[in-house]
Amino acid sequence: MRSVTISLLVLLMLSGCQGKSNLKLPSLISDNMVLQQKTNAKIWGKASPGHRISVSASWNAKAKTKAGDDGKWSVSLPTPVAGGPYTVTVACNDTTRLISNVLVGEVWFCSGQSNMEMPVEGWPPNDTIMHSAATLSSAAIPEIRLFNVQKKISGVPLDDCTGKWEVSSPETARSFSATAYFFGKKLHNDLKIPVGLIESAWGGTPSESWTSSEALEKSGEFVKILSAMKESVPIQSGYHAWLDSLKQIEISSSAKDQWKNLVFNDETIPASEFDDSSWPEMKLPVQFETNIGEFDGAVWFRKKVELKPEMTGKELTLSLGPVDDMDRAYFNGTLIGATEESGKWNVDRNYTVPANLVKNGINIISVRVLDTQGGGGVCGTPDKMYLSLKTNNKVKVQIDGVWKFQPVAELNGNKLYIFDLPKNGFFSRKRPVALGAGTPSVLYNGMVAPVLPYQIKGAIWYQGEANVGRAEQYSKIFPAMITNWREAWGIPDFPFYFVQIAPYIYSHLDSLESGYLREAQKSALKLNNTGMVATFDIATVKNIHPPFKKEVGDRLAMLALNDNYGMKNQSIGPVFKSSVIDGTKVRLKFDNAGNGLVAKDNLLKDFEIAGSNGKYVKAKAEIVNDEIVVSSPLVAQPVSVRFCWRNGAEASLFNKEGFPAWQFITK
Repeated sequence: MRSVTISLLVLLMLSGCQGKSNLKLPSLISDNMVLQQKTNAKIWGKASPGHRISVSASWNAKAKTKAGDDGKWSVSLPTPVAGGPYTVTVACNDTTRLISNVLVGEVWFCSGQSNMEMPVEGWPPNDTIMHSAATLSSAAIPEIRLFNVQKKISGVPLDDCTGKWEVSSPETARSFSATAYFFGKKLHNDLKIPVGLIESAWGGTPSESWTSSEALEKSGEFVKILSAMKESVPIQSGYHAWLDSLKQIEISSSAKDQWKNLVFNDETIPASEFDDSSWPEMKLPVQFETNIGEFDGAVWFRKKVELKPEMTGKELTLSLGPVDDMDRAYFNGTLIGATEESGKWNVDRNYTVPANLVKNGINIISVRVLDTQGGGGVCGTPDKMYLSLKTNNKVKVQIDGVWKFQPVAELNGNKLYIFDLPKNGFFSRKRPVALGAGTPSVLYNGMVAPVLPYQIKGAIWYQGEANVGRAEQYSKIFPAMITNWREAWGIPDFPFYFVQIAPYIYSHLDSLESGYLREAQKSALKLNNTGMVATFDIATVKNIHPPFKKEVGDRLAMLALNDNYGMKNQSIGPVFKSSVIDGTKVRLKFDNAGNGLVAKDNLLKDFEIAGSNGKYVKAKAEIVNDEIVVSSPLVAQPVSVRFCWRNGAEASLFNKEGFPAWQFITK
């Protein structure tokens, strides 16, 4: 009997497994993925501790390992030159996973805020993309693959994300980053090899959100809030456990109508007889985070309004001003209008109220606001909130001021968690330190950390608008973020190319805050294998989301093609090199002048000159041979020249290859 027992133990040890393997793969290791060519690509996952895992690829690569005590396992597969399609097989004692339609090529990580997130279809009607329709009509490109990391905030680093690899098509490209897509398409067209793009972007987010807590602490920034976040981890775990116990609705990034007609067990709230007496109050217009802290999700607002006698039984207009991001509006329990698509956060809401709904005296307005990122709420000015006669808007009743409100669903990652009504534990629940998309390190934890095992070629980045006004700090944390990513990925000095923020009226056309931020962005160029795209010529000064994403993507790709793929080209515009003071004039020399300097419409603008008093005035500038000569009758003894420093400054100096000059200051 003893020998039989020993034999069974030996067999179990040899098998390396006991019971079910519970083999799991992360979302990035899936059908349609692109693996980085000519490298050691990591394949990883989870399984029951001690289970043996074998991984094989159809290009004749194999590896074996076993799950550790924590259930994690990983192997590295040497990848061939670009090609495919291939298959990858992951097997354990009771499970075999076949990953099909795998390509080997170039993989790039694409991150930033809204100008990176902005999809190929744009956010109509105000934020559109040039060439969008033509691009989508020709987007069926089997060798371009797209992975969109779904939005996720986390106080601790996560080991998986939500998303899936998709083959480029008119449908899949529609909701994918336009900047990233144009970048990848040019790489594919010029290199003739597969390209994989991983989008991880979130509008309105600052650089510190995308940087690890360790890197930020090392830089000496945000130490206090990071310490509070660490202390809050146990509370955070309990809060997320509560969310997980609630009914959930999963959100898909590629579903066009995903926000329409959502129900959060809140069907009775618009009714006139609904009892909201226990609800708290909020003064509108306002971003509701002012009252409830960082929060993405759905909040109901209700208000009793007494109408003027002459409005009874008449058709009215309900005006709310802009609502961030979406809304459903009811009058006396009846839906009168809804805006339930992305990109209309700054569009005024004006809905018609049918005459048969308008009663004498007290009427009830109910509005459900759904905020998907950043600040949310009814966010205009008080004068935009009113009820008026449809035929005469001078007969009106103001509706700004105190409203009843109640959160009914929280958006966290790619899920909406629906609160129980009427008890609703949102306010009674002990919440952790309020985490929003702008909180330091939370997007690194939720949207970068899960991608770190995946081998990439490099990264492109379009961000900076959210850090305007904090240029000195940005000059520290932006290079720290790049270094942080490279160290975390274990790929020293991988290529990192970024977009300099475009001209935009942040506070005033002639203010300087964006100029200082652009200068802070340039500080990252001191790091090896970095490059910058200037956008002074492809901007819309009154819109923070320029439509020229093809030009941005192409310029990023030209940097990569020039610096990393041996396809030499002129990829940037003139860069200030040196200056010489020549009496009342200053002579400027430039690198990257290409085949020569040219002025747009034969007129150089946005040059300024200053004397010893440091006060800059508009200057005359002209091209003389290969130099720019700058002067002003107001400055007899010039000391310094600067170019394109003001918020509204736009490109006037180019090289003949068509690239705009970078902003600069000579002293």
